[in-house]
Amino acid sequence: MTDDATAAPLCLARPLSAPDVDSAACAVARGVDGRPLHAAALKFFWGPMDCGKSTMALQMNYNHARQGRRGLVTTRIDRSMGPQVTTRIGLAHTAIEVTDDLDLRALVRDARDDGVRVDYLICDEASFYGVEHVEQMAELVDRHDVDVYAFGLATDFRSQLFPAARRLFELADEVARIQVEVLCWCGREGLLNARVVDGRVVREGEQVVIGDTVDTARVRYQVLCRRHHRTGDLGDR
Repeated sequence: MTDDATAAPLCLARPLSAPDVDSAACAVARGVDGRPLHAAALKFFWGPMDCGKSTMALQMNYNHARQGRRGLVTTRIDRSMGPQVTTRIGLAHTAIEVTDDLDLRALVRDARDDGVRVDYLICDEASFYGVEHVEQMAELVDRHDVDVYAFGLATDFRSQLFPAARRLFELADEVARIQVEVLCWCGREGLLNARVVDGRVVREGEQVVIGDTVDTARVRYQVLCRRHHRTGDLGDR
């Protein structure tokens, strides 16, 4: 048992495999980070490309860490193709790569076993996670008082919900669209992410295909308003 765990009430310090303890006793207790126990939440922040999701994720991590909270940052298929969160404005942070067989509950348990307190998770690119990862997020919140902040796209290039995003909409305590406005080439608000292959909007293919936003890429993505996503009009780029 770590020093942090011995200082904390039993309901926060217990290992993830331990049974529940008396909820009334936990209701008035506070964890070692000063926040009330059983106040954790699952929050999903979503928006199209270029709206600042990863930037907000890193800002969220910074804000919590500077108040003494301890968290883990995870990602999947970051634009850098490495285990880090990167942003288009140049910010970056090391992260844990989420794979199909990664269990987020085990990730937290192993960190605690190594003496690392985990108060929250920052889950970037959450739309690319598996549905089972979202279920694990909810369990971490409900049973183990770990805040989970997920950031990601809502829909794919076909304007259909990603499975993980759908489950986040269903389970999250709070869902918020990121308010940084992204514009279509026509000046309307950009809502949807189009996949462009060899200069043409495509409607079929694998749900997840790595691409870029630069015009010279053979496979790239472009944010469009609904009207021009439906017509496939990319403007005079």
